[in-house]
Order: sequence, then structure tokens, then C-alpha cells
Amino acid sequence: MMKRFNKSIYITIVVILSTLVIAVGSYAVALIAGSILVDEDKLDFPETTTLVDENGEELGRLFTEDRENISINEVPPHVQEAFLAVEDHRFYEHQGIDIWAIGRALYRDILAGAKVEGGSTLTQQLAKNVFLEQDQTWMRKTKEVLISMNLERKYSKETILEMYLNQIYFGHGTYGISRAAETYFDKPVSELNIAEGAMLAAIPKAPYHYSPASDVEEAEVRRNTVLALMEQHGFIDENQQQVAEGEAISPELNEKPPMDESLYTYVDMVIEEGRNRFELSENELMTGGYTIQLPIDAEMQNASHEMIQNQDHFPGDNENVQASFVLLDNSTGAVQAIHGGRDYVRKGLNRALIPRQPGSAFKPISVFAPALYSGDYQPYSMLKDEEIVYEDYDDYAPQNISGEYSGTMTMRDAIVQSANAPAVWLLDQMGVEQGKEWAEQAVHPFDDEGLSVALGGLSEGVSPLDMAEAYTTFSNDGVKAEPYFISKIESNDGRDVFVHDNRNERLLSEQDAWYMTRMLEDVVSEGTAQSGETDHALAGKTGTTGFEKVEGANRDAWFVGYTPRYTGALWMGHDETTEEQYLEGGSAYPTAMFKSILNHETVDQGAVAFRKPDGVEDLDPPVQLAAVDDLSAGLTLQGEGFLNVKLQWTEAEDERLIYNIYEVEGEAAHKVGEVEGEGSYTVNGTNMFSLNEYMVVPYNPQTGQEGEPSNIADVHLASWF
Repeated sequence: MMKRFNKSIYITIVVILSTLVIAVGSYAVALIAGSILVDEDKLDFPETTTLVDENGEELGRLFTEDRENISINEVPPHVQEAFLAVEDHRFYEHQGIDIWAIGRALYRDILAGAKVEGGSTLTQQLAKNVFLEQDQTWMRKTKEVLISMNLERKYSKETILEMYLNQIYFGHGTYGISRAAETYFDKPVSELNIAEGAMLAAIPKAPYHYSPASDVEEAEVRRNTVLALMEQHGFIDENQQQVAEGEAISPELNEKPPMDESLYTYVDMVIEEGRNRFELSENELMTGGYTIQLPIDAEMQNASHEMIQNQDHFPGDNENVQASFVLLDNSTGAVQAIHGGRDYVRKGLNRALIPRQPGSAFKPISVFAPALYSGDYQPYSMLKDEEIVYEDYDDYAPQNISGEYSGTMTMRDAIVQSANAPAVWLLDQMGVEQGKEWAEQAVHPFDDEGLSVALGGLSEGVSPLDMAEAYTTFSNDGVKAEPYFISKIESNDGRDVFVHDNRNERLLSEQDAWYMTRMLEDVVSEGTAQSGETDHALAGKTGTTGFEKVEGANRDAWFVGYTPRYTGALWMGHDETTEEQYLEGGSAYPTAMFKSILNHETVDQGAVAFRKPDGVEDLDPPVQLAAVDDLSAGLTLQGEGFLNVKLQWTEAEDERLIYNIYEVEGEAAHKVGEVEGEGSYTVNGTNMFSLNEYMVVPYNPQTGQEGEPSNIADVHLASWF
């Protein structure tokens, strides 16, 4: 009998130990299986990235799911309890699986003959939403249990509840409780009262059905159900329940559009810069919960967007004419505004980046700035203005659009009048390689090596953004400012991830940059860029490229210019120019629109003059040669009886003009003196019995050029003293 008793004890012990081993083993297997099924990266929920200006004002949002992850500490206890009451009131008592809830659900399902109650815990719901498909199979349910056990082992209850509240969908494109509080109540989670917390807890079961915006009555019924459960489980008392049930529910949503359509181009450029400069993929930017600070002038962005929509700024009545606009801060390169087209859509054709033929707007880059940089030319250097066939360049024969040629003209006049012949002549004299070397620093390398580069004849062209960047060399005292779209990127915990550093490069001296500004100002005041009106100080250059298949038609029209604060480029044209679709007008249209944008009330209206850098010589206005046709010469007696010849004529208003005095003897003439800004000159010590004739020739000290000789004057007796 004793042996039988010992054997029974032994068997019992073996059974118990075996059961424990199996249980522990099963639990271990469950944990291992759950660990395998859990991809912890999925618990880092996509979070909305916010775009702000440099004052911190929100401009727009980037997201795949509009969500702001918050700490459980920011969620008031009564809001947490609302979700626990309706979803899992035994949350703090189980380890991921609530056996009592499962049993109760099975019992009620059997009584009803159908599935009427779920037994999933809040942890199971999190597991299902994050890691599993929504199919209803035993395998999916088994995985859900295994994952829940693993989550409960690895994370605290508070962390699991935090993840749940940040993950769930609340309808209307809103994810997580933080965004839900904004959408439904326009307040942060921390300010939600009991009724509002209950309303949010009511929605996730059927977001569209229980949303107040969809059906206020259904939403109220569901909210009151949540309040009743809160009272039933002891989270609130009966009085609090009644007060909360008495609160009205508004059907109005506080939905913020992700961004205004005027920002579309800018935002696409932000994503592009994030990828290229900071190695952040678009998905990372869309899901990382960053705060990205933009150097944008939001009012200017919006104002310029309105301008390019207005058909009055375009030639003809063809609304298919496209436009692109870029505006930079002179000194930093910060992009103030940019538009890739009149009808730009997100990730669409960005015409601000599309190379186009720049026409004469390229002359300052390909010819005149390189000439100043060489030190061999000045603004009043004389250039040849003639029809020339350049045999070394395949008989290239540029022509002035006007069809007129003056023989010679100054660099300054060539820029103001946008004359082609002197620009090409200057590039030929300077050397194409020398002009190209400078131009490639201002824009980018290009393959073209012919004289047509002088007139913007490029095989691939340059983009509006390229042109604006190049012109900052002139507006920024000779230093090219590289454009940028991101000032700073902060992580969701407030750390600086990236901070912009300026990448500027000096290409011209301050003196030469100032010369360019003065000459380009004259283009606006008296040259090809006079269209439109503005009180702003403005310097710039027009450009037009023709369409050879249709007489008088154009492909591209440009204005590229700058104020004391901004540098910009505005292009007009068609995406594809054909014999049926071409630009009917020229550069007058983008010039006038550019000025209209500057006139907008949001723009700095105090920029009425450019500031000359210290230590830089100003560029005087051009000296105009004036004809002399009333020269007279009289014999006078002065001093101690010496005879002199006094010459007189009507002087020009410009006192800088010099008059060279010539004595004429037959066919020969030799210079005997000069006078500046006066209408008289005395030739001393004249022989009364051998009197000569005289003439005056105006002389321009800026160009070293003489004008036409005056009439020849005979000496007559003027007076005796």
C-alpha cells in the first residue's frame, strides 16, 4: 500500500511538473512568436510635418496620416478614462488578454445566436490595428493574442495606452487624439472636458457614423453611452454624467486644409531640397513629425500667385500662356516666392526649373559682366556697332532688332538699347572662352561655344531659378547668393536636425557690381524695360526669343531684375511653341507684371533707391556730345598790348563736356588748347598780320570720343582796350 501511495505521489508530481513545463514552454513559445510578429518600427507612427515661416506661423502640413504624437501625460485622466470605459475598463488588471471579457462575450454571443460582443482588450486592438490585416480568421486572432502578450511584456500600461490614443483613426482624415481634439473642438487635448473626452472616445468604433459632422443625434447617443459607462465603472459620478450629457454638440469641424494652393511649388521645392541637401526622403519628411522653417515671404507668395492668374497681364486672350516666377532675398538667397506655372499642381511640371532660351536677359551674364571682370572694359568703353559677318563662326551675322547701326556705342548704351551687334562684337574681342568661364560660375556649365552665347542662344537654356540666382551677383555687391528653401528642420522633440548655412560666392568686385546696377537701372528708366510702372528702385534686363516659323511670333519673354532687397525672374511662354500656339507679345508683358508684383501692398515700399557701397565710385550719367555751330573769333588787346584771339560759342548744358580748340591753316589743323564746360577760350599772343581760322570740337571724357567739328571761324576785330 505504501508503494502504491508513493507511486501516486510520484505520478502527481510528474504531471504537475510536466504541466508547468508545458505551460512555461508554451508561454515562452508565445512570447517568442509574439516577438517575431512585432516589428517595432511600426510603433513609430507616421506623424505630420509642419511648415512654418520664420516667425513660427503655420503655413501648411505634410503627411501620409495627419497625426501629432503626444505623451500620455498631456491627456487628462478623465479623457483616458473615457476610452477605457468604452473599450477596456479592466485594462490595468489584465496582461493583454482579458479572460473574463472573452468568456462574457462568448456567453452573450451564444445566447444571441450571433456575434454581438467583442472580447478584445485595448492592447489587442492596438496589435490588430498596427500589425495585422482586418480579416476575421482564427490565425489572425491567434497572432493578435501573441502580439498582445509581447507588447504587455515589453511596455508599460501607460505606454500602451499612449500608443493606442496616438494610433486610432477619428474620421475626416484625422489620426490620433491630438489632431482629433483640434478637428472637433479646436483646442489641445489638455483642455478637453469630460463631455468632449467622451465624444472623442465614442467616434473610433464607427468614425463616419458617429462623427458629429455626419449626424449630431447619433453622435449624442453614442457619447451619452460612453458617459454612462464611465459612471458605471466609477470613473465619474452621476452628477458629472448629467452635466456632461447636457452639453450641446456642434456639427462644425475645425478642419485646416493641408496648405493653400499658392504654396504648391514652394512645398515641392522644400521636399526636393530635403532630399538633395539633407538626404531626407519624401516619406521621411511626410511622416517624421518635423517642424520645417521656411524663409518664405508668405504674403509675397500669395500676391504673386494672384498676379500670374490674372489674364490681363498676358498677351492676347490665350489663357494657355504659361508663366513662372522666382523671387530671392538679395543677400542670403532665401527664396521669398516661387511659382512653377499658372495652374501648377503638386509634383507637376515645375517651370521654374525648366531651361528656356533667355535671349537678351543673358547678355549681362555672358558678355558685360565678364568684360567688366576682365578689367579691360568700363561702362563707357566704346564698342563697334556694325553689321559684321564672323567667318570663324560659320558666318554668324547678328543683327540689331531695330535694323539700325551707329558705328560705335558705349557698353552702357548697348545694354540700355539691348543692341545685338555690339554685344557679339565685344564677346568676340574678349574671347568666347573668357565670357563662358564667367557665365558658367553664374549659372551652370553649358556646352555652347559660339558667339550666339552673347545673345542667350543656348542649346539647353537656363531656368528662371538659375537666372534669378545669377543676377544676385549684381544685386549683392558682386557675391552670388545660392537659393534655398529650408532655413531649419526641427525634430518632434524640438532638436535642430539641420540649420541652413549660406553658400555664397564672390564673382565680381563691388565696383563692377555697382556699375552693372547703374546700367541696368537705366534699362528700366530709359531702355527696353520701361513697360509698367513702379515706385521701387529697380534694375533689370529684358529678354525675348523669336519663333522663326511665324513672323512676329515669340517663344519666350523674360524680365530678370532686382530691387534693393529682392532679385527675381519672370518668364512667359508656352510649354510647347507651335505654328498654332505661340507667344504674341514680347518682354513688355513680364516686365509690367514684375512691376505690378512689386507694387503689391505686402512688399517693402521704402526701397526707393539703391545704396552705393562705401569706397565705390559712382557711375556718372553719360556725357552727351553736343554740336557747336555758332563759333565766333574776335581780335582783342589785353594786358601790356598783346593781341589775343577770343573764341566764343554756346556751351552745352552738361558742364562735363570738354571742347578741344583747333587752329586751322589751310587743310591742316592742330590743337592749341581745351576748355571744360565753358563757351569761350582765349588764344594769346596772336600776330595781327598772320591770322588763322579756328574750330571747336566737343570731346566726351568718358569715352575718349570726339564729336563733329564746329563751323570754322575767321578772326574779326572785336574790341580794343
